Amino acid sequence: MSRDGSPAQQQEAYHAALRAVLGPAQELLARGGSALDAVSLAVDLLEDCPLFNAGHGAVFTHDETHELDAAVMDGATLKAGAVGCVTRIKRPARAARAVMEHTEHVLLVGAGAEALAQRLGLELVTPDYFSTEARREQLRRALAADKAMLDHDGASLTFRQPAAVPPLDESRKFGTVGAVALDAQGNLAAATSTGGMTNKQPGRVGDCPVIGAGTYADNRTAAISCTGTGEMFIRAAAAYDVCARMAYGGASLEAAAQAVVMETLPPIGGRGGLIAVDRHGNFSMPFNTEGMYRGWARVGEPLQTAIFR
Repeated sequence: MSRDGSPAQQQEAYHAALRAVLGPAQELLARGGSALDAVSLAVDLLEDCPLFNAGHGAVFTHDETHELDAAVMDGATLKAGAVGCVTRIKRPARAARAVMEHTEHVLLVGAGAEALAQRLGLELVTPDYFSTEARREQLRRALAADKAMLDHDGASLTFRQPAAVPPLDESRKFGTVGAVALDAQGNLAAATSTGGMTNKQPGRVGDCPVIGAGTYADNRTAAISCTGTGEMFIRAAAAYDVCARMAYGGASLEAAAQAVVMETLPPIGGRGGLIAVDRHGNFSMPFNTEGMYRGWARVGEPLQTAIFR
């Protein structure tokens, strides 16, 4: 969201949505719940919220379809699961966790992922469940510009407010949701989910379900979830690079995260940011764009949310 042209009610809609996600996850951890369950719950709620490009409210491909990606990783075991290009799974992050817990694989895509979800009783929906009119209008603008767009790119195009103004400017943000957590047992976990990029070629997969690129967790270092120009995060192995700088170079979480987001990614066109928490409970949320919707919660402390720096 740009500072310019973002009314207070648009900003408050995001703050309220983030608080509605943070609260239940914070309560889960306060009851002694696991980091894995906390990030799974948070991403469940984010996927259900049409304000975000994940689950209901996902963006459209060039063919006016929806293709969703998700991943989850358990820092205690280094087990991970992911799904790519799914079109009927209501909550893709649950399917990613199913891959981790019920198969010997890490990544399943398309029909294979959906067959697993159906076999395990996960909820399936018709593809129009993911559609919103705001996303359809975003596709129209992308088609007119003849380009694939991250949400952020839409800020350069004329945005015509419809008669019923949406609660936020859908053309001004990247499109990924994620959560990272540290639990009372010292375990870390990360989960990420996305609808991809508007007007993308069908079959395109970004960094979200690529373990080490958009999602990573290791109890020895940190849990990471990324958002931004996925191709560049893949090329930089961004999520893993944060952990590697900590493990091999002795960097702090903040130093490692800042180096990846502010130094490694920009020279190759990598725009976006990440959220991270380390094994000591330190967290970092750097971004190289104007803003990034984010929030954090510690057990026994008030919820915190932010958009700009």
